[in-house]
Amino acid sequence: MMHYRSVFISDVHLGTRECRAGELLQFLQSMHCETLYLVGDILDLWDMHQRVYWPATHTQIVQTILDKARQGTRVIYIPGNHDAAVRALVGKQIYGVEIAAHAVHTTADGRRFWVSHGDEFDTQLTVNPLLKAVADQFYQGLIRLNRLYNGWRQRRAKPYWSLSLYLKERLPSVRRYIQQFEQAAAAEAKARRCDGYIGGHIHKAGMSLMEHSLYCNIGDWVEHCSALVEDAQGHLQILCWHEQHRLHSSPRIAELQSADV
Repeated sequence: MMHYRSVFISDVHLGTRECRAGELLQFLQSMHCETLYLVGDILDLWDMHQRVYWPATHTQIVQTILDKARQGTRVIYIPGNHDAAVRALVGKQIYGVEIAAHAVHTTADGRRFWVSHGDEFDTQLTVNPLLKAVADQFYQGLIRLNRLYNGWRQRRAKPYWSLSLYLKERLPSVRRYIQQFEQAAAAEAKARRCDGYIGGHIHKAGMSLMEHSLYCNIGDWVEHCSALVEDAQGHLQILCWHEQHRLHSSPRIAELQSADV
């Protein structure tokens, strides 16, 4: 059993075939934490309006989270754009789960982080709305294609490979969008007098120093199968759950840990 002070997960997209529920369930059952942050798009209510995919593993994930809350873990749910309807419950506690619009997380070493899903920054980005709508549909198509392709790879004992991540790293317009998002998030943390930002939304896990703020993106459980975790000393790491059912941290992120934020 892995023990953490805090764990952050986002962009799970329960209720869709793209959710990698098996991996998430294994992760949740293998760790204990004092505080669990659910940072948006945990449920995909958008997609569920059109079609609902809800196997037993999705129910098990919800039950595991509720069990943790009942056993003393503080669980904070910050809704995103795909589960925006949950924002109507902000300020309430449901089965021990606190619903919040955002949060300020203080690490064990005293740093303060602004925590939000990140969709609020979309209005600040210089992206044509029509182009964004087309891109959103294109991304959904890529994810579905990726699921079929990786099913084929899995049957041949090949490792997971992300088509959308491959394109994100090579298309200038996508790189520009991600850069603008990261800058907006870092600026928000600075405006809130926080030492850094923690969020999701763009499905690209990572850490970087921006404007003297530590920007942390949790990633997702559609492609990355990643979480942000804090240990007892306040150190933050992005951990990715691979097919071997092991957690790995990025050396580049570990190096940032010693930086003066």
